[in-house]
Amino acid sequence: MTTTARLLSLLSLLQMRQEWPGAALASRLDVSDRTVRRDIERLREMGYRIRATMGPDGGYRLEAGSELPPLLFDDDQTVAVALALQAAPALGADIAEAAVRALATIRQVVPARLRHRLDALDVTAVGRAGDTVPVDVSPDVLVTLADAIRDREVLRFDHLPRDGGAAAPAGPARRVEPHHLVTSYGRWYLVGWDLDRDDWRLFSARRIRPRIPNGPRFTRRPVPGGDVAGFVSARFKGSDTGAWPCRGTVLLHLPVREVLPFAGDGTAEAVDDHTCTLTAGSWSWGALAASFGRFEAAMEVIGPPELAEAFTALAARYAAATSPARGTGRSGPPGPATVSDAP
Repeated sequence: MTTTARLLSLLSLLQMRQEWPGAALASRLDVSDRTVRRDIERLREMGYRIRATMGPDGGYRLEAGSELPPLLFDDDQTVAVALALQAAPALGADIAEAAVRALATIRQVVPARLRHRLDALDVTAVGRAGDTVPVDVSPDVLVTLADAIRDREVLRFDHLPRDGGAAAPAGPARRVEPHHLVTSYGRWYLVGWDLDRDDWRLFSARRIRPRIPNGPRFTRRPVPGGDVAGFVSARFKGSDTGAWPCRGTVLLHLPVREVLPFAGDGTAEAVDDHTCTLTAGSWSWGALAASFGRFEAAMEVIGPPELAEAFTALAARYAAATSPARGTGRSGPPGPATVSDAP
């Protein structure tokens, strides 16, 4: 290897683990211990802080410096960084512009084989990162989906059961015209037109197992409403319009200043210094009634009647939960039916 190639290889090794014995580095690079020491000094001159420890258990450790030196990423790491940068708007911080510039910097220097993969990635962030634990989705699956979206090829895949079973379901593969990759609250989704169901669907990426080869090319359809983020948000709400299917209003015996920070997408208006109205929505009347209960304050239902009935049913359910003879059936409403492919 040339000196430059050897230095890059040495730097890559130092980034892989906390500490390397000098003899191990010499063996991996097929050079002498003296050459390793000389190359370590060259890296130090470039700004890398490399600490050396003496003795039989000694070695070299790459440490944090006073400024960011050049970094080396393998292909999978590069794809992971690109995905994270595209999902940056969901973090809620004002870093979208910096993320775009960082992604452009990475794309400019990666080899052609990797630039092709990065160009296929087009991610829409819906909502925010949230507190949910991100599910384990293979970058290879995301890249496969992104490639099909870019090439406008019909995706063929198995859709794993909702309970997380690893075995692919028996029967023919799902056939979907992929439209967009979406990340929301730490999870990944595929928006696409399901050819067998003749409708738009939202698929959880963790449940997708692609089949090869892809199907024929297709002409892209416009997503309902023309906005991917708006369409996905509407599906999460259990509707096709973006509005909650159930909306109601209560009078809360709390000052509006104590309600506003927790109103979410609801509307809080002051009645006087001690009370306010709160209008909010949810995917069911029971869920809406329960959401109002989080304020732990006296309240009255203003309307509609369905909300009052939901409060009555919820009160009876809570009362039964504290009685000695508790039922064993599952309580609470099911998840939104219109997002059947989401986890």
